[in-house]
Amino acid sequence: MSKKQQTAISPGRADDYPEWYQQVIKASELAEKSPVRGCMVIKPWGYALWENIMRGMDDMFKATGVKNAYFPLFIPLGFLEKEAEHVEGFAKECAVVTHHRLEKSDDGGLVPAGPLSEPLVVRPTSETIIGDSFAKWVSSYRDLPILINQWANVVRWEMRTRLFLRTSEFLWQEGHTAHATAEEAIERTRMMLEVYADFAETFLAMPVIRGRKTESERFPGAVDTLCIEAMMQDRKALQAGTSHFLGQNFAIASGIRFQNDREQEEHAWTTSWGSSTRLIGGLIMTHSDDNGLVLPPRIASAHVVFMPISRSDRDRARVMEYTHNLAADLRRQRYHGGPVVVEIDQRDIGGARGWDWIKKGIPVRVEIGPKDIDKDAVFVGRRDREARARTSIPLGRFTGGFTRLLDEIQDNLYQRALDYREAHTVALDARAAFHDYFTPQNANRPEIHGGFARSPWCGAADCEKRVKDELNVTIRCIPLDATREKGVCVYCGKPSKQRVIFAKAY
Repeated sequence: MSKKQQTAISPGRADDYPEWYQQVIKASELAEKSPVRGCMVIKPWGYALWENIMRGMDDMFKATGVKNAYFPLFIPLGFLEKEAEHVEGFAKECAVVTHHRLEKSDDGGLVPAGPLSEPLVVRPTSETIIGDSFAKWVSSYRDLPILINQWANVVRWEMRTRLFLRTSEFLWQEGHTAHATAEEAIERTRMMLEVYADFAETFLAMPVIRGRKTESERFPGAVDTLCIEAMMQDRKALQAGTSHFLGQNFAIASGIRFQNDREQEEHAWTTSWGSSTRLIGGLIMTHSDDNGLVLPPRIASAHVVFMPISRSDRDRARVMEYTHNLAADLRRQRYHGGPVVVEIDQRDIGGARGWDWIKKGIPVRVEIGPKDIDKDAVFVGRRDREARARTSIPLGRFTGGFTRLLDEIQDNLYQRALDYREAHTVALDARAAFHDYFTPQNANRPEIHGGFARSPWCGAADCEKRVKDELNVTIRCIPLDATREKGVCVYCGKPSKQRVIFAKAY
């Protein structure tokens, strides 16, 4: 019987996936829990990922005509009350400020003093307060469209939290637009979904399914919600971005009116769309392994680390000169519009140094010692390959082909994730097979099971609810590229017109 290979992360994915996820975050120094329940501290290596996400996504937004702005963190309670369905959807998650000013109590502590004239809700999303600004900015069709995005934090008072995936406070972007016609607003809704999908696939190497939410899963107050769904390595789905066509619901509530080209007054048509630091959680669960984090080069906090090796002062000077010259050469190179980011690690901690960078997911590791210099070569490890699989590469070939190497790693990670999704996506038409697919063999300690089921659905909300209640399975989306197909609902047996994606989800 062969001995199980030791890995850097314990437990492994197959043994305890939720705990593995937490240990990857800890080992890679992405984030940690904060003293405030449900919140997190994003550490430099993790925040660099968010900066790269912001930079890449922001460029894509602006290419469509969107401009950035900023709106208040606090929203008057009365603003939320204007849109009843919206309020109902977020009410249980809202944090509310009721007092201002602190003063000393009789026992020497601090207590709230003056009550506010109107409670303020800490931003769970900004449709209502942005709508108030839009109402002031718009009077004529000539003022439209308005295309606005903000990078901000939001608070949703979650009961069960998990770093990056679900926290009480998180970072995100939210886009809001107003249009003169429904057609323009619908086009914008679809356009921004495609931006999200393109970003997820080209930057995060995360394959996604573009789809539409069912009526029961729509954003509160929306007419239509589009989404991208990705499969994680535990075969659960992660909603990675949403784009909402809001119709005129929020425009009516906020009073966004304009005079059209026929000199008639009407309400604008609006959209909203958002993504968040949840993308980092998706990145972790899509690519990482039992040795730690794996970062696609286009989003990585850094691209390469140089680890000089020397045994004497004479060797050290020679190795460091070689290392710094090589680092300078790579830093002059460009990778997809930005500079190649290089780390140099001079710590004298033996083999632990290499493992630290493996756990942090850096795409390329390079060891440089006197023997490598004598051969005018470098000793290279790639994070998309086994940790111990390292190769000596002539220096000229390494530097001349470095960006191609990064692209190769990026493409490999995307293809690996796509292959995994395809291997665990099945067409199921029989209720018994559907039930078995989503039922673990060990109910007390569920193993990784299931995946995406492409199955017929009758379209009834009560049937959808039964699946959720009985199996904890939801309709992730109705794929946008789905074709009409007559069939029989996998759960209730009533006629069906199409297949949808069922899965367990985060």
